[in-house]
Amino acid sequence: MKFSLLLTAALAVFALQASAQTAAPAAAPRATPDQIATKQGPLMVQPITHASLVLTWNGKTIYVDPSGGAEAYAGLAAPDVVLITDIHGDHMDAKTLAALPISKALLLAPKAVAEQLPAEYRTQVRILKNGQRLDTLGMRVSAIPMYNLPETADSRHPKGRGNGYILSLGGKTVYLSGDTEDIAEMRALKNIDVAFVCMNLPYTMDVNQAAQGVLAFKPGIVYPYHYRGQNGLSDVASFQKQVQAKNKKIDVRLRNWYPTAQ
Repeated sequence: MKFSLLLTAALAVFALQASAQTAAPAAAPRATPDQIATKQGPLMVQPITHASLVLTWNGKTIYVDPSGGAEAYAGLAAPDVVLITDIHGDHMDAKTLAALPISKALLLAPKAVAEQLPAEYRTQVRILKNGQRLDTLGMRVSAIPMYNLPETADSRHPKGRGNGYILSLGGKTVYLSGDTEDIAEMRALKNIDVAFVCMNLPYTMDVNQAAQGVLAFKPGIVYPYHYRGQNGLSDVASFQKQVQAKNKKIDVRLRNWYPTAQ
């Protein structure tokens, strides 16, 4: 009897050890979401990774450039709208899209992205060109240019291929830069309440360009995002210092967009 009990206990321990060895690793912790007041309830801002974020507002969920695998979105509501800015894998991640519950979502994207999406999404995609807009689910989505300077034939981000986006919701305007430099169209923006601005060489712009661009259009709140470049993470603290040295009214919010880098 004693031998039987010992054998049972040993088998139980072995089973637990085997289970622990085969269990999937826990997803990296996400940054704490921010809450921004609008006329129709709070806008929740959830950083995910690099160019990816989730916005929740008025009972609707918006995924922006979803990437990083489905585990990065664990526990979040399925999207009503998915915004995709460009064709590169850190913006259009087909593997992540396939693993997410997006079958009922509206996908908004430029033509270059729509042409590369799997055929199964064809009926869900609405193409927006620079300068076009769409009213949906109580908000307006406007597509605006994003591109590199100088404009050259071999540019990583030629003008017209990708979209930046402006969302108008609950009396607030939200700017998503996508991959851009401090182009004239960004500098000319007006009445932006919340901005997400990229800064990573050599793909977009450096922190100095980003700071000068932000100081030109003066958003109420700005989040540096998309700030991992060839030489690691950009100095977003320097960006914050430059902006607030010249305009203390701009709320520069530094959040952790790279939880796995810790």
